[in-house]
Amino acid sequence: MNIENLVENILDSYEKDGGTNKSGSDSFPNRENVVAMLHDLQLLIFPGFKTAEEVNSDNLKYITGQRVNRIILTLTNEIKKALIYKARLVNEENKVEKSHCFALAEKAALALIEAIPELRKTIKLDVTAAFNGDPAAKSNREVIISYPGLEAIVVYRLAHYLHECGVPVIPRIMTEHVHGKTGIDIHPGAKIGESFFIDHGTGVVIGETTVIGKNVKIYQGVTLGALSVKKSLQDKKRHPTIEDDVTIYANATILGGETIIGKGSTIGGNSWITKSVPAGTMVSK
Repeated sequence: MNIENLVENILDSYEKDGGTNKSGSDSFPNRENVVAMLHDLQLLIFPGFKTAEEVNSDNLKYITGQRVNRIILTLTNEIKKALIYKARLVNEENKVEKSHCFALAEKAALALIEAIPELRKTIKLDVTAAFNGDPAAKSNREVIISYPGLEAIVVYRLAHYLHECGVPVIPRIMTEHVHGKTGIDIHPGAKIGESFFIDHGTGVVIGETTVIGKNVKIYQGVTLGALSVKKSLQDKKRHPTIEDDVTIYANATILGGETIIGKGSTIGGNSWITKSVPAGTMVSK
């Protein structure tokens, strides 16, 4: 069989089985575009830390302006695609007002940029929590440049903001990208309070309906998951609630939407928990 026939067979599979994402206003969001935009967002949070570009007092305004414009343009376009896709899923007649989707997309993109100063304040508390919680940390700057737990939290907070704005698909692309980099899987729908610290981080899983309070510290391998993964329960609270000032040690598993870990509790490593724990409790395997 010659090359032309091989190509035709592949094209035929595209036609029969789908799975293509052709460019244009009707396409599904493009992962590479979202990841590039996310990189810009991370540099907007911490300028000069994860890029080779030189940042100084003279050029910071120019760099920030360029970055903001690039984010708004890319994010608006990708959110518009996601909104059109979502609208078509629920509209059997396939009639979608694209200009309306563009307006909603632009509004969400601008809202995220407007929220950056407040998000930076919250993230600064996460940095401080990591520095205070890890004796190996020598400075806040070391935490910013090198801690995978913080990177996962930063991306989560950006993605969660978009998720709360009703943006489909894009937040998941963001958190799954950083999941691949860090091994830390935080669903953008989870609700996480300030001063959150993930130490080491590899293998951490935080499910969609998880609620986490303030000043919570978790270690590698922790799972905050669901007792059941039935599709019919997708709109129910399936994941646990972790109240303020809780520490959860390595490889602990806490499951269930009705499970509450009370304020100030400590959960030992390798624990398996499916029932609520009162405040101030020490749980060991």
